[in-house]
Amino acid sequence: MTHPVIVTLLLIVSAALFFLFWPPPQITVRNSPPVNQQLLEQGEYLVRAGGCVSCHTAEDGDLLAGGRPLESPFGTFYSPNITPDPETGIGNWTDAAFVRAFQHGVDYRGRHYYPAFPYTAYTGLDQQVLLAMKAYLSSVEPVRRPNRDHDLVWYARFRPFLKLWKFLNFESRRFRPDPVRSQDWNRGALLVRHLGHCAECHSPRDWLGGIDEAYRYAGNPAGFGGDPAPNITPHDDGIADWSVGDLELFLELGMTPAGDFTGGDMAMVIEDSTSRLRAEDRRAMAEYLLSLPAVPTPQ
Repeated sequence: MTHPVIVTLLLIVSAALFFLFWPPPQITVRNSPPVNQQLLEQGEYLVRAGGCVSCHTAEDGDLLAGGRPLESPFGTFYSPNITPDPETGIGNWTDAAFVRAFQHGVDYRGRHYYPAFPYTAYTGLDQQVLLAMKAYLSSVEPVRRPNRDHDLVWYARFRPFLKLWKFLNFESRRFRPDPVRSQDWNRGALLVRHLGHCAECHSPRDWLGGIDEAYRYAGNPAGFGGDPAPNITPHDDGIADWSVGDLELFLELGMTPAGDFTGGDMAMVIEDSTSRLRAEDRRAMAEYLLSLPAVPTPQ
């Protein structure tokens, strides 16, 4: 007779394997927009707003060809090539594969992405936004540059465990405007929460790498690359004494109300992303940020 403890263990192991290796969701793309100059310009704007240039262009490297390091407590991640090279980039990706990557955090081969790719924020973007971004990325100069393997601690190298991480920290859900808020506030919410993914850098993380929701936007003393990311809530620790105009100017030029200029990764974000936005979008982001709950910086 089989021992009940052995049966129980086998059932637990089977359930765990079933969970970890269950196939990722399939995506159906309907009504792919015709590629024209207007779509390409929209896609370029969205790619800039999404910070893709900063993360996917190495120092002195080719545009969007990847290779930029991102240091974390789990090791160093290297951004992939997202030019339309068919062998080393995304040239062979279908529209469905592209949408699934952003909305579900799964690559074209069905492997789970590490959250260094901020799909936890990008999931809020709808198909039409993503397809415009893909149209632009497909139009840039293809660069043949093989992707570099991540240099991670041993326990972070088993990708199927990311399924468990996603179960604990991720929900695939599109952005829905708040009907009681203004159009500008909702535009700012979309830009800050999802496309600009500001919380990914400006929030502390727990020991598994998930955002500590109690301190979302309240700063990260141990930011990516080892540099602290400041509090961007309207708390005294953050931007309580900033006006909408102060934030607009900061997002355009990187200048604080005191006349100082930001440096490090934020300077790169401003140069490659927020300074390229329309003035009304920077204002919408400022309006949204100043509406956040005031939260003290975690110690």
